[in-house]
Amino acid sequence: MNVQSRSPRMLAPSRVLIETPARAGGGNDRAELVWKAREAIAKGSRSFALASRLLDRNTRERVWLLYAWCRRCDDIADDQHLGGRMGESKAAEDKVQAIRVLTRRAFDGLPTADPAFDGFGMVAAEAGITRDMADDVIGGFALDATGWQPRSEGDMMRYCYHVAGAVGVMMAKVMGVPGEDFDTYDRACDLGLAFQIANIARDVVEDAAAGRCYLPQEWLAEKDLAPGAHARPENRFVLASIMPRLIGMMDTHVAAARLGAARLPFRQRWAILAAARIYAAIGHEVLARGQNAWDERVVIGKAAKLRHVAAAFREAVVNRPVAPHPMPVWTRSKLQPVKGW
Repeated sequence: MNVQSRSPRMLAPSRVLIETPARAGGGNDRAELVWKAREAIAKGSRSFALASRLLDRNTRERVWLLYAWCRRCDDIADDQHLGGRMGESKAAEDKVQAIRVLTRRAFDGLPTADPAFDGFGMVAAEAGITRDMADDVIGGFALDATGWQPRSEGDMMRYCYHVAGAVGVMMAKVMGVPGEDFDTYDRACDLGLAFQIANIARDVVEDAAAGRCYLPQEWLAEKDLAPGAHARPENRFVLASIMPRLIGMMDTHVAAARLGAARLPFRQRWAILAAARIYAAIGHEVLARGQNAWDERVVIGKAAKLRHVAAAFREAVVNRPVAPHPMPVWTRSKLQPVKGW
């Protein structure tokens, strides 16, 4: 008896053939994503959370969604939780690849099983955030995954662009800055650069304990400091002598950022100026403490933050920023990766 060959039947074909529909946020409830993002910013950055409350509701929610993605990417890359102590650095490149895959799914409107990435897909669709913008940020995590350290000032500032300047660009997009307003995007980048410079100053000893150094090797060599030994207690006095140069750069970028903030609607301008004042205060506190700056983590207390918010309100009302002279050396056009190569 001849038996005709048959193709094997697929079991439960409906489960195989039905594709997951692409929807912004992976099909998740927007209010739920916003709520989880709000929790992330409240726990991960009190300073940024306070400044975000000055925004109108729509912008505030989008800023929270963007922040939650940035925070989650950072936590995945550093094996930490909400910016806490860094964990194991094993499989660092695999973690960066996971960030890329989840971000790609978020852009495609597919569920990621992670509310931070689903929320990013939501805000990207709403605000027009592009894949190139996200790739620029992920590039910073990729640098850390390879154990990279900056040799020159330009190297340091390129890192600052990836981890913060590019976020500033996305924030401008979230705030509705027209795509053709290149100068305002440059100024938004300046603010991100200033924030990261303040972070480098504040965290230099903590970073060294994790095997990282974001100060240029050329700067350290000028002070006869070796990377890895620069943060030892016996070298803190010399390390502190680098801070005026670093904080001076921060101040220049903050002043440039104010020019862009002046073009924003009042509440957005107020929030940006408040954040700029609070982060600049961190840098100046590091400078003021000298060699004792790293005995304990520099924080800006609630009362001081409220004073900065009040001062930012007055500044936003007057709205007459003065351009720094000279303008920052390191601009977005110099730091942004060349596309298409």
